[in-house]
Amino acid sequence: MGTIAQSNASSLSQSPLPVDMPGAIEAFCQYLRAECGLAENTYRAYRRDLFDFGAYLGEIGCRSLKEITPAKIDQYMQSSHAAGKNPSSIARAIAAIRTFCRFCLLQQFIDTDPSISITAPKKWKRLPRTLDHQDIQKLINEPNPDDDALWLRNRLIIALLYATGMRASELISVKIGDINFDLGIVRVIGKGRRERIIPVADKVLEMIRQYIHQTRPEPSDESDKQILLLSRTGRRLRREDIFRIIRKYVIRSAIRGHVSPHTLRHSFATQLLTGGADLRSIQEMLGHADISTTQIYTHVNSSRLKAIHKKFHPRA
Repeated sequence: MGTIAQSNASSLSQSPLPVDMPGAIEAFCQYLRAECGLAENTYRAYRRDLFDFGAYLGEIGCRSLKEITPAKIDQYMQSSHAAGKNPSSIARAIAAIRTFCRFCLLQQFIDTDPSISITAPKKWKRLPRTLDHQDIQKLINEPNPDDDALWLRNRLIIALLYATGMRASELISVKIGDINFDLGIVRVIGKGRRERIIPVADKVLEMIRQYIHQTRPEPSDESDKQILLLSRTGRRLRREDIFRIIRKYVIRSAIRGHVSPHTLRHSFATQLLTGGADLRSIQEMLGHADISTTQIYTHVNSSRLKAIHKKFHPRA
């Protein structure tokens, strides 16, 4: 996000200068929407964080953009921490504030960047939860035709999340044309509109064929005609629908703890690493921009590290 506010910023330079924080935030959000191609969830998070920051400034009597100082941003961080926000949420808010301040500086809404000296709190790297293959199989088999008219679609959702490591937001956007049955691959559009190709197992491809030909509803809207996964009424699923479906079958299968679509993504990556896949290949399939994000799975899979240590270290 470091260069977002620097590219094409002149497109808004002719607009009237907003005199208040809400006006500046709206101009910035308009810029994000028009120029930056952010994922919808990232856009919403930035907008929410900035309006929260603006509300805080109003509470402490800061009405003008030029009254924002490093001390006020630091006070906002402390207030967020005291309110119970976790470090990752605070770090994201600071990233939004930094980008916003750079934008305001380039648009000459302010004379200096008050965020330049602000350091975001360090985020704890929490090890992601994963499921073993037995629990995954139990989850996939839970949807059944005896008590669920959408059992095949729901089973396919679980199988695809685990077989490809897609995010829920990516899964709901997959089109029938994105799947190449001959090559056994699926085309995925991820964060930042980055495209990647992921192999798909034959069993999952057969599930897709079965769903398309037997139970896929008729699309209710022309724009959803090519979308693979549809609701009972033929509409595109929402990200929240995927979370709800996964939670429903987690409860039914009596799997303990918090399990989400991202848990299946973590399980996908961990299984690849356990099977001997290299980090670069896993990074590409997950769509991580930075391999440091992928490296967390080396901590999850401690058994593999122990095996490597035993095999190659002379003192093992």
